[in-house]
Amino acid sequence: MNKQELQKEIENLEKEMVQVDFWQDKDRAQFVIKEIEVLKLKIEGKGKYDNGSAVLTIFSGAGGLDAEDFSKILFNMYYKFAENQNWDTVLLHKNENEHGGFRNITFEIQGKGVYGKLKNESGVHRLVRLSPFNANSKRHTSFSMVEVTPKFEKIGEIEIDEKDLKIEFSRSSGPGGQNVNKRDTAVRIVHIPTNISAHIDSERTQGSNKEKALKILEAKLFKKLEEEKLEKEDLSKISKTTSVEWGNQIRSYVFHPYQMIKDHRSGVEIRDIDKVIEDGELEELIQIEKKEV
Repeated sequence: MNKQELQKEIENLEKEMVQVDFWQDKDRAQFVIKEIEVLKLKIEGKGKYDNGSAVLTIFSGAGGLDAEDFSKILFNMYYKFAENQNWDTVLLHKNENEHGGFRNITFEIQGKGVYGKLKNESGVHRLVRLSPFNANSKRHTSFSMVEVTPKFEKIGEIEIDEKDLKIEFSRSSGPGGQNVNKRDTAVRIVHIPTNISAHIDSERTQGSNKEKALKILEAKLFKKLEEEKLEKEDLSKISKTTSVEWGNQIRSYVFHPYQMIKDHRSGVEIRDIDKVIEDGELEELIQIEKKEV
């Protein structure tokens, strides 16, 4: 719908609100109020969850130890960016290798407008450098995928059939203290039809980890539905994230033979790579990308 159509729909719903029997059907009334808010955000060019917090997961792709080290570099970059914005970062789950790199890591960035600002960071990121894990210091290319989803405050935002879920429990590596030696508190939930999963071990109880994992799983399904919708409308410029390898990257980080970070969607190039990866100064990349996407 264009802005005129959106405004017309808002006016129709507002007419419904002034009816004397509006609150007799509480479910309908709450839906109308929520729908008006959503439509107003669309007119402003914002998504439903843009003003809220976000959950980021970084997966290591092709590149072995270099890719896992790259995932750590990306995590530190986003952590610093969040710190610069006065946002809070909470670790939810990590799978760390013996060198301190991450096979995967999931964390929440809490603050106003986080998802709206970071949602276009979703995609494959590519690193080119002299490998510190290669005895001959050969140039090496590796890939990590960043997935950004909104933080859902409650379960039930997306309808999921329980029969489609596989729930697994394991020993937690999170801050559960002594109870991690006695109970399987970590939770991994897989949505069988899509193979989308969420793994949480940050909470002290199995129930809390399960609740948080369900919220994240719903958010991932929401993101998938949104991207499918954009594809159908032929509006999506976000690189597909189904394959973490050459040709799908949204951004390249080149450390050798020259130094440059290039966003392949907006064409923005930054030569001072330290200000991005060390200092978390992503604003230039993100702001221009917001205009382009």
